[in-house]
Amino acid sequence: GFDGVLLMAKRPHLSPLDSTEDQLLQVKETLEARHMQLIGLACYNDFLLPAAAEVPVRDMQLAYLEQCCRITAFLGGKLLRVFTGYERADMVFTAQWEQVVSALQECGDRAARYGITVAVQNHHDLAVETSALELLLAEVDRANVTAGYDAWSPFLRGENIYEGARRMAKHMVMTIAANYLRFPRYTYDAAVVNYRPQEPDFVKATSMEAGAIDYELFFKGLKEGGFDGWAVYEMCSPVIGGPSLDNLDQKAAEFLSFMRSL
Repeated sequence: GFDGVLLMAKRPHLSPLDSTEDQLLQVKETLEARHMQLIGLACYNDFLLPAAAEVPVRDMQLAYLEQCCRITAFLGGKLLRVFTGYERADMVFTAQWEQVVSALQECGDRAARYGITVAVQNHHDLAVETSALELLLAEVDRANVTAGYDAWSPFLRGENIYEGARRMAKHMVMTIAANYLRFPRYTYDAAVVNYRPQEPDFVKATSMEAGAIDYELFFKGLKEGGFDGWAVYEMCSPVIGGPSLDNLDQKAAEFLSFMRSL
């Protein structure tokens, strides 16, 4: 089975807002009873979230992340998954970049007080490209602010996932895996009795082996680059086969089978 679990730090999962001391003790006892390690918490932030000038949106997010650090440390975890930010049309790019760098620095400093490592996932717009993420981490310049580098985003954007994995492996503590199929979209144009291609493709999650991402190649790049961290399986969007527990359990079992085959 699985060796560890990365819990989602939001409702209806392990939300800091609702987690009482008794509930956290129950989670800790459950993990211990099942010989399961808490990897950490998957946090949901956007350091470019727009708000009125008087609203301390950065303070709110950092307070949320620090509370996630406390919970992670209490449960024996070591990692916090965070995001950068979704780019904004009303703010020059360099200002957005500097804002995210500064926020990640403070996040890293606060996490360090709890012995927590921050893993920045290549998910949100800013620094989603591999070389940009590497630059971002260099400018943040905190030993405990690292990469949570995944294959799906580089794949969808046309990057070389093998080269990206090998390049980022030394910066990484975790990768989150999920596989997808792409379905091209078209609209019918009666004037020419034909179809016009639409962008982007529709994408839907599937099993590790049925998807279009070459994870054997991705993990080969990670291994060659010296990666020694967690590989986490997620189902964070609708999965082919539906949301039944039987289907989700089957997909999770297929992930384990795939990883053992590498």
